Amino acid sequence: MNFPDNLKYTKDHEWVMVEGDIATIGITDFAQHELGDIVFIDITCQGETKAQHEVFGTVEAVKTVSDLYMPVSGEILEVNADLDGSPESVNSDAYGSGWMVKVKMSNPSEADALMSAADYTAMVG
Repeated sequence: MNFPDNLKYTKDHEWVMVEGDIATIGITDFAQHELGDIVFIDITCQGETKAQHEVFGTVEAVKTVSDLYMPVSGEILEVNADLDGSPESVNSDAYGSGWMVKVKMSNPSEADALMSAADYTAMVG
């Protein structure tokens, strides 16, 4: 599995790419593999402010539905509209076209406490 070193990770299997005070968020390669074929993504919180660990949407796969949790607090600036028509892009490109939201972080230091790629790799085995 692929866990890029330039990203941060959560115990709930989200990844975060930090650029200044903007965080791009998605689910990890491990998470999409465990879910299986993703058929629907429900994120309807653009413009809302969410707290760290708060649910911001759901991912529906053939077998299950999983909540998506905010790795950092902030305002949801953008939701990846391409996922409406192509939710399977999370399966094929979790760290690229499968990104889910862009957030203006209200407390950028929260990102510092997230896991490194090495820590995440150790957690998932």
